[in-house]
Amino acid sequence: MKYTISVLVENHAGVLSKVSGLFSRRGFNIESLAVGVTEDTSISRMTIVVDGDEYIVEQLEKQLNKLIPVIKVKTLVPAETIARTLSIIKVAAGNGKREDVMRISELMGARIVDVTRSTLTLEFADTIERTETLETLLKPYGVKEIVRTGIIALEKGPNALRPTKRE
Repeated sequence: MKYTISVLVENHAGVLSKVSGLFSRRGFNIESLAVGVTEDTSISRMTIVVDGDEYIVEQLEKQLNKLIPVIKVKTLVPAETIARTLSIIKVAAGNGKREDVMRISELMGARIVDVTRSTLTLEFADTIERTETLETLLKPYGVKEIVRTGIIALEKGPNALRPTKRE
């Protein structure tokens, strides 16, 4: 099963290396990793997706909490989480294909961000499932290139992952 772990860390050089090193030393594969600064520029949020069981995730949480630059760790519950990925997809769109690709883009809620004589480039931010659906729909037209971010996620509702006071 896939688990999404949200980690608040100090925003310093080398922190990503320490966290990813913990995973590699223990032989865990990171399915997705996204890092960005939070509303407090001294803190970054890492969203890490791992495949494993509850025991593995519990061990990862404990090990992450032991790292000095880690402030707070929380495994997110899928039903209580908003998760998205950003994709940029370049599609062959010449000779009569352009209208079809534009229609698919509009139906799925993708935005056209670049147009050439032979291609359309789309920007799409949504769930993994909808992203895969869009990619499947565009494949027959000739997908030239795809780039996707890692998953970013927040807990639904008023709860917020906030650092506890540091001493």
